[in-house]
Parts: sequence; C-alpha cells; structure tokens
Amino acid sequence: MLGVLARIPAFQMYRRLGWPKMLPLNITLSPSPKCNSRCLTCNIWMKRENELTLDEWDKTLASLGEAPYWFTISGGEPLMYPHVVELAKLAYKHCKPGIINIPTNSILRSIPARVEEIAISCPDSQLIINLSLDGVGEKHDFIRGVAGNFEKFEERLTQLLDLRDRLPNLVIGIHSVVSVFSVGHLDELIAYADQSGADQFITEIAEPRVELDTVGLPITPSPEQYAEAIDKLMAYVEKRSYTGTARITEAFRIEYYKLVKRILDEEYQVIPCYAGWASAQIYADGTVWPCCVRADDLGNLRDYDYDFGRIWFGDKIKEVRRSIAAKECHCPLANASYTNMLMDVPTAARVGAKVIAPDSIQVRH
Repeated sequence: MLGVLARIPAFQMYRRLGWPKMLPLNITLSPSPKCNSRCLTCNIWMKRENELTLDEWDKTLASLGEAPYWFTISGGEPLMYPHVVELAKLAYKHCKPGIINIPTNSILRSIPARVEEIAISCPDSQLIINLSLDGVGEKHDFIRGVAGNFEKFEERLTQLLDLRDRLPNLVIGIHSVVSVFSVGHLDELIAYADQSGADQFITEIAEPRVELDTVGLPITPSPEQYAEAIDKLMAYVEKRSYTGTARITEAFRIEYYKLVKRILDEEYQVIPCYAGWASAQIYADGTVWPCCVRADDLGNLRDYDYDFGRIWFGDKIKEVRRSIAAKECHCPLANASYTNMLMDVPTAARVGAKVIAPDSIQVRH
C-alpha cells in the first residue's frame, strides 16, 4: 500500500501534464459477460462476445507487469467463468497485486472450491469475495430473477466464512446494489449484514452503464431516496469499530457515500476522475475501456499484440482523457471512485484523519 501512496503525485502529474507515463493501478478484468442471474438492474447476461483466451490474457497481463495494485475480476458472474482460477493465477504471477476482488451471485455449488484454490494460489494478495444481496428472503430472489437465490446465498456465505477462518488472506463481504427496487429496504439489509459474520457490508448505486446494457433504464433511485437510505448506512458504519485494512476501507466508504449523494444532487464531476489514467477495464473481447460507464473503445488488445501500454500511451485515448478532464461526464461508479478519492488530497486527508483517530474499541467484525 505504501508503494501505491508513493505513486499518487506521479498520477496527479500525469493527469495534468501528460507525464510521467503511468500504467493504471486499478484494473477491472471482465473475462465473460455470461451470467446465471436475471437481475432487474442488469442485462449483461444477454451478451455474447468473442472472448479472450487464457493465452491472450497471459500476454496481456504480462504486458502490465507489477503496475496494478488492485484487480477486480467481474462478469457476468465471474465465478461461472470456467477459467477464473487460472485467470487469477496469471494476474498474481505477472502483476503480484495487493488485492484481488471478485463479486459473486452465490448460485453455483463450485464457488467455495474455486475461491479456496484462488486464495491458496495467491497467498500474498488479499482476496476479497463479495456476495451479492439485494433483499432478505424472497425480495432478493425477485430482484435477482432466480428462485431460491437467497437460500443459496446463505449456504455460500456459511461455506465461505468457514474458509475465511482457515485462510488468512481471504475477506468475505456482502454487497448490495441500491436501486429503485431495493432502496426502500436498505435498513433491513443493514440489519441482516450486521449479524451475518461477514467482514464488510458495501453498497453501490444502480446506474446506467454501457457494459450492463442499462442505458435509459429507470433503475437509479432519486437523490432524495438515496440520501435517506444511505444516511442510515453511514450511521451504521460510523458506530462500528474496525481494525487493519477494514478501518481504511470503511473510512473510504463513508467518503464514497457522501460523494454519491453530491454527484446525484449536483449532476457534476465533484472530484477529478482518474479513469483513463489510474483505473481501466479490459472487456471480454479484449477492448480496453477507461471505465464501464462510458465504455469508450480505446483499442482492442488483439490489434496491439496484447501490449496494454501501446493502447494506454497511444493517440486514441487522448480525446477521451480530454473529455473526462473537462468534466463532460459524471458518475458514481464505485470502482473508479475509490481510486479518485485516493488521488484527491482533501478526501484522502479526511480518510487519513479518520483512520488514525483513537476513537473506538477495535473488533474484527
């Protein structure tokens, strides 16, 4: 983590001056859009792509070297992707990331075995598995479009918590998408998460994304609805105590929730966005995006001999960076927002002050 902090001034200069050239530290890999959920907030399961092979991923990840600190392996349902274990191993082999983050819908029986193999194979990376939960009981099944999903969620949670107690680099979280369908029962989700035994409870707001084929769908709650619900979550987070990495991440989450409230209310890029500089996404067919909301086609790795840097330092990305820097877009995308907050001095200072404040009894959960 200290290495990441040391790179912040370089990224700030890169965004302002175009130098020094930096590869991103936060990368989302989307190996396949295939999914066995049918969520009301997502249509990615309808997509089929000419997916990169493992050999192609191998070359791509080798070109990144040890620049990325944080990988998210996304989907579709990432743990449904047949080569997810091998993909994580390749990321670990070439990039030695500090964090590998994987969300899951909890449906497949094979999830615990795959998680265990990834955790054992990547011992120096913190492996974060976030189980999706959008309602308690039948509410979850309705939003996720799969009968019996909540029952499977509880079964996988029990199995993964057992693994966590045996694998020191494994963190288990619960992740909720705050949408028009779930915003009214967020307090119920908070109460459930509180007694679940999970290491963390995080939320992300539903938003129109090119990746998810949800542009134009009325899935985002109003600013008033979101503010009322998220204030309850912030109160919950602030009354609890955390140690180690969890103390840092929870401090960032408070800032993220405040940031989302402002973005929804002001409809403006509240703090500078570093998508296209410090964060990126590689889609299933090899297309490089600055983020999954805009999904600007910066180039396909197959056309650049799988050399990520040739796309990242090429000409096509320059207009996208100009647009982002000019604040022609604004969104509360969580993955990019956490990187943005790290790069924003006032936000990072507030997080730092909260982390070092001797204000609480320290507990694990």
